[in-house]
Parts: sequence; C-alpha cells; structure tokens
Amino acid sequence: MIVRCLSAIALTAIASLSLGAAPVPVAGEAKTKRLLLVTDSGGFIHDSVGVAEEVLKDIGPKNGFTVTCYHFTREPNEQVLSKYSEEFRKRTGLSVEKENCGRVNKETLKSFDIVLFFTTGNPLTKEELSDLQDWVKAGGAFAGTHCATDTLYNTTYGELVGGYFVNHPWHQKIKINVEDPKHAAAAGFKTGDEITDEIYQFRDVPYSRDKLHIIMSVDNDSIDTNKKDVVRKDKDFAISWCQEYGKGRSFYTSLGHRREVWKDERFQKHLLGGLKWGVKQADGSSEPSGKK
Repeated sequence: MIVRCLSAIALTAIASLSLGAAPVPVAGEAKTKRLLLVTDSGGFIHDSVGVAEEVLKDIGPKNGFTVTCYHFTREPNEQVLSKYSEEFRKRTGLSVEKENCGRVNKETLKSFDIVLFFTTGNPLTKEELSDLQDWVKAGGAFAGTHCATDTLYNTTYGELVGGYFVNHPWHQKIKINVEDPKHAAAAGFKTGDEITDEIYQFRDVPYSRDKLHIIMSVDNDSIDTNKKDVVRKDKDFAISWCQEYGKGRSFYTSLGHRREVWKDERFQKHLLGGLKWGVKQADGSSEPSGKK
C-alpha cells in the first residue's frame, strides 16, 4: 500500500509537467463543482476525518459537488508515510491508498473548483502554498473546517484561512449567535441554537473583524469567558467567517471536531452553504464586520 501511494505521488509530480488545461465539462454538468477534500494531518489526527469524508461523499453529489479526497499531500518519504498510514488508519478508519495521495499545486488545482482543508501540520510546501493562494486570487475557492486554522503556522496561509488557532478552552454545549442570518452559510442554525463541540479561540493576528465577515459566533452567556486559558481580551469568539480573496473566496467554520457534528444536518447545511458561497452559487455578504 505504501509503495502504491509513493508511486501515485511520483506520478502526480510527473503529470504536473504535462497536464495542461483541465478537461472541459460535458453538457449538462456546467453547474457541478469539483471539490477537493484535503485531510493530511501532520499534527493531531482527528477521528472525525473518516466521518467527514463519508458525509461529504454522500451530501456532495446531492448538492452539486463531485468529491475527491487526499489523505496525504506531502513529500513521498517511505518511512514517514508508513508511520503516518498506520496512525491515520487507527484514528480515522481510513486507509492511505494511491487514489488518496496527491500534491496540491498549480497543475493539480486546474482539476478543481474548491479546496476544503480539514488538516493539521504542514500539508503544503512553500511553493505549493503560493500556488494555492495564486489560484484562489485568480478566482478559485478555499474553505476550511475546524483544525484548518491549526495548519501552516508562520506562513501567509493565515491570511487565506482568516485566522490561527490558539487553544480550545471549551469542549461543551454552547449557544450560537448567528450574526448574519441572510448569509448562505447561516443555513441550518438560528441564534440561540445549541451545539456540543470543541470550541476554538483564535490568535489576535491575522484574525480581524476589519478584514473578515463574521457569520456565526459564540453566545458568551453560554460559556465561562474567565477561564485561565482564555486569552482574547475582547472576548470575541467567532465560529464562522468568510472573505473575498482577490477574485476568489475563502470560507471557514471552526465546527467539526466531533463525529456527531458531521452527522448533524444543521452543520451539513451550514457547511454546504459556505461551499456554495465559495463557488459563487449562493448569496452572502463578504463585507468586513468591523469591531465587535
């Protein structure tokens, strides 16, 4: 299995030299969008990754998305891949096969309309990150869920995803404040709804309401904002946001740690709304929210 995956990544690199333009969609498929789910987890491997892939492969085609999944996107090192494959299978129940290995670069991105990160660690090289950012700026779409903000620290990726994870002071039932109920990604939730998940807080930089359009946030009356590991002095705990990024779009939701959340129809509607907004098939403002 490891050899097959190594061979697949090697072939991807070779193909990058000769792929050319992406195939032209056949008649009747113009509205179908091609989604790449990346779950390469060089840091913590979430056990919900397997459920996330299962859910997206189910609801994606029903909502106009074909779904391709990359479990491993890094340099093909047999020793690293062997250990990773074993840990990934134990945590997620998924194998790392050749069809789930690939690099994210300017050539492979031609085959997709939107890229969704459910990642940790460093799934991209510096050059690949630049390729991804250029692709979005040119009109592509990027989305991230949960630990996508626990990814590629100390790079310009933070500007693309919108923020970096600090910690998760709460893993409990919280109440949601829907700040923009008209946004497509607000689908599934209304202010006052409760959900149990691991709740993030974000570094002061690059997260900023002066740059991001906040869609949902935590109702602070439902959490203890005075816990010792709460570091945001402004008590601003966003859950989901979006932004324009050049000619493209970026959407993020911090929900998705628990497997139960991925099975929650409210979350599925929320995520699908964000994905459709990203590919410009759904409405929603991207105007920065300003100071809370």
